[in-house]
Amino acid sequence: QKKSREESSGEGSGVEILANRPYSDGPGGSGQYTHKIYHVGSHIPSWFRALLPKAALQVEEESWNAYPYTRTRYTCPFVEKFSIEIETYYRPDCGQQTNVFNLSAAEKRQRIL
Repeated sequence: QKKSREESSGEGSGVEILANRPYSDGPGGSGQYTHKIYHVGSHIPSWFRALLPKAALQVEEESWNAYPYTRTRYTCPFVEKFSIEIETYYRPDCGQQTNVFNLSAAEKRQRIL
């Protein structure tokens, strides 16, 4: 177990690092891949936590960091069809670009800001 998990107090808290390795053929080219599980049970009121299965008390994070591009996906094993994906480009322009992902007009209409 990694240090962050060992330092957490009690069952159902802390961060478990499952993978932290370089990759060469993935999102953004080459970079660092991480896979973590956040155990969030200690941050939920005990009366509510008692109603939930263990799978609902964790959030998985997969991240591909190929600076200046990063992609992160969050999922919860309890809700299989739910995920949040975040794509980020770091540009030296103080946020002035209006279409950093080069979206088409149709894609722009579908996005939610």
